[in-house]
Amino acid sequence: MGTAKLVLEALVVLGAIAMGVRTGGIGLGLWGAFGTALLVFGFGLDPGSPPVDAFFIIIAVITASSAMQAAGGIDYLVSVASRIIRRNPRRITVIAPLVSFVFTVGAGTSNIFFALIPVIYETAFRNGVRPERPLAASTVCSGLGITASPVSAAMAAYLTLMPGGFTLSKVLLITLPAGLVATVVTSLVQNRVGKELADDPEFRRRVAAGECEPVPVAAARAGTGGGTAAEPGDAEPEPPLRAGAARSTGIFLSGVAVIVAMGLFDRLRPLVTVGGKSERLGMTICIELVMFTVALAILLANRVPAADVVRQPLMSSGIIAAVALFGVAWMADTFISGNAKQIIDPLADIAKEHSLFLAVALFVMCGLTTSQSATTRAIVPIGLAALPAATVTAMWPSLVGVWLFPANGTQIAAVQIDRTGTTRLSHLIVWHSFTIPMLVSWVSVVGVGLVLSRFVA
Repeated sequence: MGTAKLVLEALVVLGAIAMGVRTGGIGLGLWGAFGTALLVFGFGLDPGSPPVDAFFIIIAVITASSAMQAAGGIDYLVSVASRIIRRNPRRITVIAPLVSFVFTVGAGTSNIFFALIPVIYETAFRNGVRPERPLAASTVCSGLGITASPVSAAMAAYLTLMPGGFTLSKVLLITLPAGLVATVVTSLVQNRVGKELADDPEFRRRVAAGECEPVPVAAARAGTGGGTAAEPGDAEPEPPLRAGAARSTGIFLSGVAVIVAMGLFDRLRPLVTVGGKSERLGMTICIELVMFTVALAILLANRVPAADVVRQPLMSSGIIAAVALFGVAWMADTFISGNAKQIIDPLADIAKEHSLFLAVALFVMCGLTTSQSATTRAIVPIGLAALPAATVTAMWPSLVGVWLFPANGTQIAAVQIDRTGTTRLSHLIVWHSFTIPMLVSWVSVVGVGLVLSRFVA
């Protein structure tokens, strides 16, 4: 009877996730909450712990990010990234992924990558470079930046799960260099993927059919796979930035720097009295207070109307991420805590015997849910029950599995904007232009992370 009940409950969880993925957007969180209701009212499970801390960290961070976007700060970051990419056209397959990774780390969201997609495509095409190479590598590496950013939604979820002694600084000591190395390795491998643009059959067919322009003359003369840089006048003029756009970015990044400093140096955090005992304020509260203060500072410094903040695209995507985290993570915690002996103990034993099992579980779960924060809350506790926090952190960037299926907006946008047809999907749902860079980055980031974890106690 116990086994049958466990199976039925598992089917509820899996069914809710499947329906949430099918519904898309905020539907993932709503189906997660509905699944929680079924487990509680239908099977009598005690409601698990909702991820309140992680939820409010996301709200705080996304409020600051949206304030920066309303002040033109995101446009400023994009303009800087665009200039860096255009100045290095011959090395675009290496430069573009690095820029995507670094800017995602700083901004805390890979949404900034959307605006870089046309820049990467045009720069690659104008210089005779197969667009698939930088587009696919940059898409994947922007995702790597999520687990290396101190202000991403996934990091918010992760920090609330860590044992007291394992701070943000220790997480970053593993994920940041591991992500950077993986980005470089992925770029170098991706630089050899596929035929050169001028030799690609699909590109030739599109040129012959008049669906795409031929390789620019300057690039063709320079030889395939490289080419001379496009003339400055060839690039489309950038739209004018709002006054104070750079200032809003500076305020936001200053807040990020303060958070990192507080994580590195405990003494920067104030002493508070809890239960008659003095202790340093926790990083969760620090992140929330700093980010809300940053949002206010941006509003005041740039005279941004408060109403404009809630109308920003980042606010919408942040709310979706927060609700998805809340619903799925609450459902997973309810299911796991209600069946701890039947679930955690066997899975923990598997993780002890085969530690890489955790990396696979994170990779697959993130591919199924397309939510890094929800996957973090659902899978990481299982890993912590069997493995040291440093080892779990080394495997946490397996969230790059979010690109397993072509169900993300950046993937679809990259495919649609590539008029050469080199960036493509296929009839095999798990085999597409992003598969090779995803697998290379996964193996690289986990491998480097495991090496670094030995030096981080």
